Amino acid sequence: MLARIKHNSKEYKIDLSKPLDISIPLRGNESNVSAWNLDPPKIEPHKEEGFIGKVSEGASVNFNDISFNPHAHGTHTECLGHITEETYSINRQLSDYFFLAEVVTIAPEKYQNDFVVSKKQIQYAIGNKKCEALIIRTLPNIKEKLSRKYSDTNPPYLLEEAAQYLVDREINHLLIDLPSIDREKDNGALLAHRAFWQVEGKMRTRATITEFIFVNNSIKDGTYILNLQLAPMENDASPSRPLIFKPIKS
Repeated sequence: MLARIKHNSKEYKIDLSKPLDISIPLRGNESNVSAWNLDPPKIEPHKEEGFIGKVSEGASVNFNDISFNPHAHGTHTECLGHITEETYSINRQLSDYFFLAEVVTIAPEKYQNDFVVSKKQIQYAIGNKKCEALIIRTLPNIKEKLSRKYSDTNPPYLLEEAAQYLVDREINHLLIDLPSIDREKDNGALLAHRAFWQVEGKMRTRATITEFIFVNNSIKDGTYILNLQLAPMENDASPSRPLIFKPIKS
């Protein structure tokens, strides 16, 4: 099925039957990706007196309870409610779901004792291209990202200047294959989050950050149409399934 997506005055044609999924699925065991020192998510049959929600145990249906944290256990999209006293729900802040996106690959560079994504690297990666969403794949890009345990490993992150640069470029949706755009342990500074949402100024209430994506190496850098799908949860963040589509050349 073909669809036409307009961005400014330009029209893009995509094949909706050929999505590229850049999300990480949720698994109820130790193989699930994780961060922030949380135990793995649980997906298990509901149990109460005289009932186990599992067909193989005699129930008429499979009836699972699921326990997880969207920030720690997989691909999720968050709004500024993640860091504000005032309540903002991602289900209310995100009302458009198709965006012109650019996929870029960046090898985090050494900064003090860390590895970071800098303003200079993003400038070089996107050049003069115009986009609403930026999708960052970091190197090395290996399949272990699908199940990595990130807690206490000090993963790469964005410098504050890089987040501010995205604001200056009017990029409203940032997607990255790391557990956070900020340093794992920064005493609550959250400099990149605060810069991206402009919490000290005119807050960007419609801007979103999607973390814990996985961009397969078969997906080339370049321009795509992003379909950002969410679970409709009234929360600062929700599990999400970003799909990208390569525009069809006329």
